[in-house]
Amino acid sequence: MFKRKGLMLLAFLMIISMIGLTACSTEATTEGNVEDLETVTITHELGEATVVKNPQRVIVFDYATLDSLNQMDVEIIGLPKSNIPAYLGQYNDNKYEDVGTLFEPNYEKIYELRPDLILIAGRQRDVYSDLAEIAPTVFLPIDNQDYLGSFTSNLRVLGEIFEKEDFVNAEINKIETQISEVNSQVTEAGKNALIIMANDGALSVYGPNSRFNVIHKEFGYPAADETIEVSNHGQSISFEYILEVNPDIIFVIDRAAVTGGTNGASKVLDNDIVRMTNAYKNHTINYLSSHIWYVASGGLEGTNIMIEEISAALK
Repeated sequence: MFKRKGLMLLAFLMIISMIGLTACSTEATTEGNVEDLETVTITHELGEATVVKNPQRVIVFDYATLDSLNQMDVEIIGLPKSNIPAYLGQYNDNKYEDVGTLFEPNYEKIYELRPDLILIAGRQRDVYSDLAEIAPTVFLPIDNQDYLGSFTSNLRVLGEIFEKEDFVNAEINKIETQISEVNSQVTEAGKNALIIMANDGALSVYGPNSRFNVIHKEFGYPAADETIEVSNHGQSISFEYILEVNPDIIFVIDRAAVTGGTNGASKVLDNDIVRMTNAYKNHTINYLSSHIWYVASGGLEGTNIMIEEISAALK
């Protein structure tokens, strides 16, 4: 990874190398062109970015944001290709440049692409300042304590940048209505839930205020265990713990399905102890779309899929 000084040096060399091009293109940047382009200033948690409206050269480091842009019919030029969710598989096409990983950007490639805008989220928080030196960079994270609020805020920012406000408002209204309806159904059902992540044989649980807090807060499921430790990697558990808590409903995220493990969640949970739980007996162990819940939660299509999966658990 380039260090800050290395980035500045590379930027300086590129500026020098482009002086000739700039001189040759004076006519293209005269009055009525660059200076007159409409911009929007976005203030976010990590800083501020002034962005040209409808930027043409967009790099995205967050799959949830990519999901929303896809629904808005906004084209991009580059993204990390190491772990693209299957439902966004079209972005594996060679016409999209690979710009590194979710945690380690390829700065040299990004410089070469000359982006108008870079969009990032939580996994890129630590490299924000480096990316912001290259191009206007906007931070669009999902807040575990307020999924719906941060989701709608992020969509409105994208709608403003790409002039898709009417589309965004209509989609937000639909999603808010759907979540409210599911919440009412969950409240009426009166069942609690336990969220389990299976990681190639290891098990952990997530409760209120965790990264999957949307199940408890927005969708309204009471936690089967209110004392679960809040941790990014969850609280490690045994099969005996699951039986002791004995939840009405179990939601399972299979991390191995995302990272390439060999022991799938359904295989791991298929044992005599889990079969003694109410969730198993009542056929209420629900396997969620792991790529969405683990990698891409917060996108427009992904959120609709999340709503469908939580709603299906009630049937």
